[in-house]
Amino acid sequence: MPVAPLSRPLPPAAAPILDSLNAEQRAAACFGAPDASGRFRAGPLLIVAGAGTGKTATLAHRVAHLVRNGIDPMRVLLLTFSRRAAGEMTRRAERLLAQEAATNGGGGAPAALRLPWAGTFHSIGARLLREYAERIGLDRSFGILDRSDSADLVDVVRHQLGFSSLSRRFPRKETCLAIHSHKVNSGRALEDVLQQHFPWCADWCDELLRLFRGYAERKQANGVLDYDDLLLWWHAAMSDAAFAAAVGARFDHVLVDEYQDTNALQAQILLAMKPDGSGLSVVGDDAQSIYAFRAAEIGNILDFPAKFEPPAARIVLERNYRSVQPLLDAANALIEQASRRHPKTLVAQRGTGARPQLVTVLDERAQADWVVDTILRHREEGVALKRQAVLFRSAHHSAVLEVELIRRDIPFVKHGGLKFLEAAHVKDLLCVLRWAENRRNSIAAFRALQLMSGFGPANAQRCIDRVIDPCRSLHAALGSFVPPQAAREAWPDFVDLMRRLADPAASWPGQIEPLRRWYEPLLERRYDDSIVRAADLDMLQSIAARFGTRERFLTELALDPPQASGDWAGPPLRDDDYLILSTVHSAKGQEWDTVFVLDVADGNFPNEYAAGRAESIDEERRLLYVAMTRARDFLYLLEPQRYFTTQQPRFGDAYVHGARSRFLTESLLGRFDRVAPAAASCIAGHRAEAPEAAPFVDVAAKLRALW
Repeated sequence: MPVAPLSRPLPPAAAPILDSLNAEQRAAACFGAPDASGRFRAGPLLIVAGAGTGKTATLAHRVAHLVRNGIDPMRVLLLTFSRRAAGEMTRRAERLLAQEAATNGGGGAPAALRLPWAGTFHSIGARLLREYAERIGLDRSFGILDRSDSADLVDVVRHQLGFSSLSRRFPRKETCLAIHSHKVNSGRALEDVLQQHFPWCADWCDELLRLFRGYAERKQANGVLDYDDLLLWWHAAMSDAAFAAAVGARFDHVLVDEYQDTNALQAQILLAMKPDGSGLSVVGDDAQSIYAFRAAEIGNILDFPAKFEPPAARIVLERNYRSVQPLLDAANALIEQASRRHPKTLVAQRGTGARPQLVTVLDERAQADWVVDTILRHREEGVALKRQAVLFRSAHHSAVLEVELIRRDIPFVKHGGLKFLEAAHVKDLLCVLRWAENRRNSIAAFRALQLMSGFGPANAQRCIDRVIDPCRSLHAALGSFVPPQAAREAWPDFVDLMRRLADPAASWPGQIEPLRRWYEPLLERRYDDSIVRAADLDMLQSIAARFGTRERFLTELALDPPQASGDWAGPPLRDDDYLILSTVHSAKGQEWDTVFVLDVADGNFPNEYAAGRAESIDEERRLLYVAMTRARDFLYLLEPQRYFTTQQPRFGDAYVHGARSRFLTESLLGRFDRVAPAAASCIAGHRAEAPEAAPFVDVAAKLRALW
């Protein structure tokens, strides 16, 4: 039941829910005014929220302010990039309204705030597509493929077209899916996508077009959409002006979080819904736009004000509540180098503190030693391990450090690894549920059948072909199928399971229990660590309990999957304190007291693949900015002087010099204290451990001699 707005809205200055906001946050939260009829209205608004400036709090206060000014929560659309973010903003807005009701003497407990249209772009898209399915030519019961299933289907089509047996190596299924995803989300021609982002695949343009056409046909035949289709179909439907107007009219206010991460389709959907910007508020930080590899378009936030006439209002949040000022001085100096940006200067509300340090070490082994020693020193000074994080550009950059952490018995968690839904045993259960939900989903059926002995690809396909008839129920068709000899003993139990899953009277999430009872004997036979994997099934059952229907559960799990429950990368945890290791992309939105950034050298920051492209260099700069602004009190950038490389052309296994990052300009270096552990001690500590066949190689001299 929605919270009832106050009978007489208070003026902003007298609203208790705004007391905790600074002037800029309050202006953003209260933007707009009642019209002549008393209805609260607002034009387009861009909130440029710097790192640590209270973006989430500001957006939550805006939601609460809208509701308290009479806006029906049903007519508020809140779009985020994670289900967790949508839930957090809803909870914060609810608390604010409850506090205000108590302050104003409201009797009784206020009703819980419900924002029925709060969620990720993809989950909201899925809901709208189901609601308008008949109008746009979709089967309302369409299934949704997760990334892994999508890649498998691409591979099936790839093999059917004979591309896997060509004389030249054709791109792998994951690469093909990444190309397809980038093309869909950017709205650009395939030739352009290949040339700019996948140049090594440019010669396969014609074949990839055939592959993507075949992939689309197979999805249609199976009654499924993939993750990107949810935006693509929504966008295509919004190209009809009448349809776009109808959807836009459902919402008085549209609020968008992390707008710098939107792609071309998402921005165009928003403009189609609100072409004049009425009620459209977006919040984000162009300095934290780091997802171009997912087709995020920084121009969306940079050019947002100019999309409307008159231009959208812009409010800049610069008061940082996270970091001390010396850290912000360094971050400000770094981002000032960007070629295009919304100007802002972060100012610390916590005052001064320690200057960040640039630590020059001999190599990756010395880097690992120094980082571990410093982590332990901070721990002795009262900074718990979990309040410290080691960040890196790519997941493999932490390999040497991980070995040292294990050797010294320091527990850690690594983010950016295997996702929960990528675990084989979790996918096994989900494929059975997906087939029960949508009998046309032959991808799920293909995997489900092969869980049983005797079912290889041929027998699985034979079964799928026999039970496709829509005139009979799925379990009845399965009951009349003659399975292979090896599966005949287990077959009746599987047919009975599918009957129970199809029973409309069967409660959800109660269907998980019979599915687990059927699957657990298979789990014990298939995996040596079945006890560990059973814990993941417990997690799946717990997640299922949060959703009212199987369809909602499968949809949300495909759109916003949880992280792995078993992604501990270090020794078994004996207590609740552990170090955080994370890629910078996975660290976005987080904060720690102490942050170490590994391998700050050209080739890592910026990444070697960014060379020669100004927009890529700018994004790499923003990535380092994100890493630096995660720190509250202490920041260390590590720059090894050399790296050990293996199997390099001409030189074999050898050390090569690391070049100083081009981002570490003289003006930026002036913001850092410089630390350089004695090279002699580093050499003495590591010479004996270096591979015998790997003497130092002066690559520059060899190249000069070569030419």
